[in-house]
Amino acid sequence: MLKPPMDLATFEAKAAGVADILKAIGNARRLMLLCKLVEHGEVTVTDLARDVGLSQSACSQHLARMRDERLVAFRRDGQTLWYRIADPRTEHLLGTLYQLYCKD
Repeated sequence: MLKPPMDLATFEAKAAGVADILKAIGNARRLMLLCKLVEHGEVTVTDLARDVGLSQSACSQHLARMRDERLVAFRRDGQTLWYRIADPRTEHLLGTLYQLYCKD
């Protein structure tokens, strides 16, 4: 049995939400950072920068943008910042991409 079609306003809103996520992750370095977060769960800025070949400053700038988009969150432990994926939709999407393209 087919589900009734979604009303246009709901469909547009959902599409806009997905487009916003895709726009935010539409940068190779940000995508690499998110894949590392999917792989490890919670990672320090130092480790993320090393793993994706960025300076800590550049890594922090990418993470700040993704924080603004509410894709990632962090916790502070002394002087160390630990990042994780904050948005469950993004985590699900990136988990699927990771399984398809990043896992050996």
